[in-house]
Amino acid sequence: MSIGAALVILPLGVLFFCSGLIVNIIQAICFVFIRPLSKSTYRKINRQLAELLWLELVWIFDWWAGVQIKVFTDKETVRLMGKEHALVICNHRSDIDWLVGWVLAQRSGCLGSALAVMKKSSKFLPVIGWSMWFSEYLFLERNWAKDENTLKSGLQRLKDFPRPFWLALFVEGTRFTLPKLLAAQEYAASQGLPIPRNVLIPRTKGFVSAVSNMRSFVPAIYDVTLAIPKRSPPPTMLNLFKGKSSVVHVHIKRHLMKELPETEDGVAQWCKDIFVAKDALLDKHMAEDTFSDQELQDLGRPKKSLVVVTSWACLLISGALKFLQRSSLLSSRKGVAFAVSSLAVVTLLMYILIRFSQSERSTTAKVAAAKPKYEGKPF
Repeated sequence: MSIGAALVILPLGVLFFCSGLIVNIIQAICFVFIRPLSKSTYRKINRQLAELLWLELVWIFDWWAGVQIKVFTDKETVRLMGKEHALVICNHRSDIDWLVGWVLAQRSGCLGSALAVMKKSSKFLPVIGWSMWFSEYLFLERNWAKDENTLKSGLQRLKDFPRPFWLALFVEGTRFTLPKLLAAQEYAASQGLPIPRNVLIPRTKGFVSAVSNMRSFVPAIYDVTLAIPKRSPPPTMLNLFKGKSSVVHVHIKRHLMKELPETEDGVAQWCKDIFVAKDALLDKHMAEDTFSDQELQDLGRPKKSLVVVTSWACLLISGALKFLQRSSLLSSRKGVAFAVSSLAVVTLLMYILIRFSQSERSTTAKVAAAKPKYEGKPF
């Protein structure tokens, strides 16, 4: 990270981590004292708390970087988004696919109850990972022998969730890169499967488990396809913090859960067929630079994130000024050293967050490991 980038990111990092720690502390208090008495009340309170934190990242996406999201779907799907439980499956192309999901959830009124299946290491991320844990995100080790029961119990806990939720599942299991695509193509050729061009082969065990355990209380699956127009720079977490704009095309197709096959093999094949269709859809998008089979829907750009970030900034700045007036923190070398060290820690944490979002991109997939890689992972 350059010095210039650090200077841009530092104020945003101070705001995010200071406000995030406040949210984490309140979440912890609610978890200890309210959840044992009423899980439903705890979930309703935590939904609001999580939204206060997630909206800061939505603000960076919407207002700081000015990323445009163009949603292609039918009006009935738009009407139902945020009003029903849904399992969301999506291709995994960029650092910020998860953030695109948060922005769509915020547009639909269910940001605080947007959940996801994540790798276990995510919950150890300061502030954001802790808040995900309090919000009942599902964390897996990417070892099906260990994860099968963890996933099943986590999905069953959502049965009595008090508000409409989205559960995001990236069934490719990892971010799309050229080495991983080559590994997937070689594996597909060896198994007589359709050769992918724009997606990876879905790992269906997690999806089958999700459908089996959620079929009775989740009415819909949102099949989401993300694509970047040819003239738009690819969105990354670092570019967002730098204020660099981009455009993201989002194609959404709603499927009724009750229409899926009843058998596990049938559900697994349905998932594979969806990704074959998604591959063809991305081919068409590359040719036309749009999703022409669906109507472009205007979801607007709500100002709520702008209000929340402004409120956090005013609260923290006024609190910091009062603290400095009443203390002699900056009047001694130790105080100055403490302040500088604190800013350095915040910069380091932001760097960790950015690197974490980029970690899978730099992971090289070895062709020799393709078969166990596709058969042994849950999602």
